[in-house]
Amino acid sequence: MPDVRNKIKAPNRHKVADINNTISVAGKRFHFIGAGGIGMSGLARLLIKHSGIVTGSEQTPSGIVDKLLQLGADIKIGHHENNLSPETDAVVISAAIEQDNPELQLARKRGLKVYKYAQLLGLLSNCYYGIAVAGTHGKSTTSGWLTLLLKQAALDPNFTIGAEITQLGSSSGVGDGKFFVAEACEYDRSFLNLKPEIACILNIEADHLDYYKNEDEIIEAFSQFARGVRPGGVLIANGEDSNVAKTIRQLSADLRCETFGLNKNCNFSARNIQLINGLYTFDIYHNGDMLGAARISLPGRHNILNALAVVAMAVNISLPTQQIFELLGNFTGIDRRLMLKEKIRGVTILDDYAHHPTEIKASLEAIRQRYEPKRIWCIFQPHQYSRTRFLLDDFAESFKLADITIVPEIYFVRDSQQAEKQINSKILVQRIRDNKSDAFFIDGFERICDYLKEKVKDGDLVVTMGAGDIWKVADEYIQWLRENN
Repeated sequence: MPDVRNKIKAPNRHKVADINNTISVAGKRFHFIGAGGIGMSGLARLLIKHSGIVTGSEQTPSGIVDKLLQLGADIKIGHHENNLSPETDAVVISAAIEQDNPELQLARKRGLKVYKYAQLLGLLSNCYYGIAVAGTHGKSTTSGWLTLLLKQAALDPNFTIGAEITQLGSSSGVGDGKFFVAEACEYDRSFLNLKPEIACILNIEADHLDYYKNEDEIIEAFSQFARGVRPGGVLIANGEDSNVAKTIRQLSADLRCETFGLNKNCNFSARNIQLINGLYTFDIYHNGDMLGAARISLPGRHNILNALAVVAMAVNISLPTQQIFELLGNFTGIDRRLMLKEKIRGVTILDDYAHHPTEIKASLEAIRQRYEPKRIWCIFQPHQYSRTRFLLDDFAESFKLADITIVPEIYFVRDSQQAEKQINSKILVQRIRDNKSDAFFIDGFERICDYLKEKVKDGDLVVTMGAGDIWKVADEYIQWLRENN
């Protein structure tokens, strides 16, 4: 495969070695509160590469913390004032850190510079050729897909993704290349800190309504994100999403925009779509000209759109077309996205991160196509009381492709006590039943496993689904199947 590193058209506004001209890193001490987070650990690794000194804290030990320790970071378990060295130059906090955190309070008392994760991500990524992937759904998969493609094209990108890229064994990486691929999150308007050469918007839907007032405010935030594209850059946008269209209409005429979609009027379009053994093949056209024939290794029609976005971004950095299509089908997915955990005793067990109604419907459809099971058992853990309440009717509709849905209590995150009082899983279960779907409320992971042990039959498929810790049910059930095989 040819080495294309010197053929890629990336602007020469920053050399990687110039990072200290943007933010003083070498020899400086950065303290990460919440260092074990996926994104936080990625930034810590990048600072270490550029001779920064990293300390920090995390509530519990983890493999991520272990990796930082191996790189020379000093990470303490638990949050305490004495974790913050008097020599600290700046503090970095994750979105989960509360204002009453003792280390954060001490940092403010000392007058230290405090960066939110998203602020530091913006500063560091702006030292590279930035590629930022945003959207309500699919941003981890799409940014991970592009990262693997660039890796396999020998371009050695830097990247920070919201989930582990299974084939790379990491959610973040520090490379020697000029590209920086970042998953751009809309919560707290974090993605407005990014000023990329390429911005991608996959879709826009109502979500994070504990933060945004309504869908219009979400659309405006995505418009601001798009306005952050650097001069000479490009916006890659879903040409069939009505909310994305509203975003595009708000942009100035001098921002170049290329669309993707199944409609032939999009700049990048998929045609001659075929489903073969549960996976899609299709031809990709650019402005009416055929680029090549694609076969993807991820199930689900939604992944055709993700593939189009990857190809559009790769074309816009002038990666050779032949190489793009040689590498596109190599990507097999990221952690907790339709992840095959086990096939044992005639039962297939998957784990999936879907926690929004649109994602649930797309995942269940993909499962039907790929595995053709006798029955789908969906073990869904709602994520946030506020999200469950705001999108209750959509959630109730989304489980129609499951044969049996089991719902434990809602996973608590960022919610108020008032939000907890307004909704619960039993209400969701009743709404699912009202839509003529089979659903049960079972409180406790152990009880769910006991129910699966009794009821699941040969040919069935079990999928644990949600953004919380529902994956533990899959692991426990698999362990029981192995022990009783």
